Order: sequence, then C-alpha cells, then structure tokens
Amino acid sequence: MEELYPALTVFLLIAVRVSAFFVTIPLLSHRTIPPMHRIGFALLLSWMMYYTMDVEPLEVDGEYILLIVKEACVGLFIGLIAYIVLSAIQIAGNFIDFQMGFAIANVIDPQTGAQTPLMGQYLYTLSLLLLLTFNGHHLILDGIFYSYQFIPIDKIGLGFNEPMAAEIVIKTFAATFLIAFQIASPVVATLFLVDIALGIVARTSPQFNIFVIGFPIKITVAFIILVILMGVTFQVIQRLFDLMFLVMRDMMTVLGGGAL
Repeated sequence: MEELYPALTVFLLIAVRVSAFFVTIPLLSHRTIPPMHRIGFALLLSWMMYYTMDVEPLEVDGEYILLIVKEACVGLFIGLIAYIVLSAIQIAGNFIDFQMGFAIANVIDPQTGAQTPLMGQYLYTLSLLLLLTFNGHHLILDGIFYSYQFIPIDKIGLGFNEPMAAEIVIKTFAATFLIAFQIASPVVATLFLVDIALGIVARTSPQFNIFVIGFPIKITVAFIILVILMGVTFQVIQRLFDLMFLVMRDMMTVLGGGAL
C-alpha cells in the first residue's frame, strides 16, 4: 500500500487534466456520449499515460492541491480554445440561416442545450464526421499526451500573465470569424443577389407576392449553392482543423512558459 500511494498521487493529477480536457474538447465532450463511457475512457487513457511519465512521487499537501487546480485549468482551457475555433462553423450557419429565412426555426444543440441555427448544426455535424475521417480524434489525443512536454505535471505556475496568451486568444477569435465568413460568404452573396432580383421584380410587377414566392426561391438557391460548393466548404473546414491544432499547441507553449 505504501508503494501504491505515490503512484496514485501522480495518476490523480493525470486523470484530472485528461478528464477536464474531455469536458470541453469538441467531439469527445458531446453530450450524446454517456458520461460513464467518457469517465472510463479518461481513466483508461490516464492509466496508459502514467507509464510514460518520469515524475518523482508527490506528497499530498497544499502544493499538491494547487497542482490539482492547475491540471484542471490546463485541461479546460486547452479544450475550450479548440471549441472556440470549431464554433466558427456554427457562426457560418447562423449567417446562412439569416439570409435563407431559417433564423426563425432553430433547433436544440445537444452539446450546449441552447438553440442553434439549422444550417449551423448541419455543418457542425458534417465537420465532426470530417474530423473523424481525417483521424482528427487521434491528433486530439496526441495533443493531450504531448501537453506534458509543454506544461510539466509538477509545475505549479502557468503563463496566464504572459502577453502572448491574450494575443493568441484575440487572434483566435479574429480567425474564427474570418473563417466563418469564408464558409458563409458564397451563400450569403448569392442570396443577396436573389434579394436584389426579387426587389426588381416587385417594382416592375407589383401583382407578384414576393413574400410568398421569395421564400422557397431563396431556400432552393441556397441549397444549390451549398451542394455545388461542398468540396470547397470541406477544404475551408480542413483549414479550420489545422488552425485548431495550431492554436492548441501555441496555447500549451505559452501556458508552459515557453517562447513561440
């Protein structure tokens, strides 16, 4: 029992970071995955990672409690920054729904429990399937594994006070909205031209009820554009995945006190 005690202290720190990471990271944090499965997978992954750690036994004292809090913050923050990047897809869906007229018909997102746009949820589901196709879940697991090289398990301090941390978050928000605009811009621009055409028709032929015929026309045109540009949309989403992994790496470097 005395030999097992030091091992449990290190294992607990690993399990805290991995479990907190699973709470916020896209795909693995989805509410449709049963909590018991996520807990079991987190413990199994922590047990496997424990044998790769070369850490001296830790004593349970005030410093150890701070290490637990630090590990939880690391897991939550890295997963959250990745979720913020991937939320660009739902932002793009919100832009598209507003132009299509679907903004009045939102659905409940099983991930957050909040109302989300129809096209946003559709594109987000496709992006998760694309992430699985590219073995992105393996890269996510690699990220939490190699995070210990950037942020050692026995280091208490984090680089939240570094100016680079705030700069990375600000640039991530800017890149997220930029990619969301790139995904939504073809549909939004096309529907804007459709609105102009319907406005001209309404002025030249007042007998047409534009509110009746315009709604199905805009929906049909939007779906046609989405089908035509599906390959381009997937390429932009793939760039979004690259940005997500890059931001995770940079954030781990800054939190660990390293230089970019």
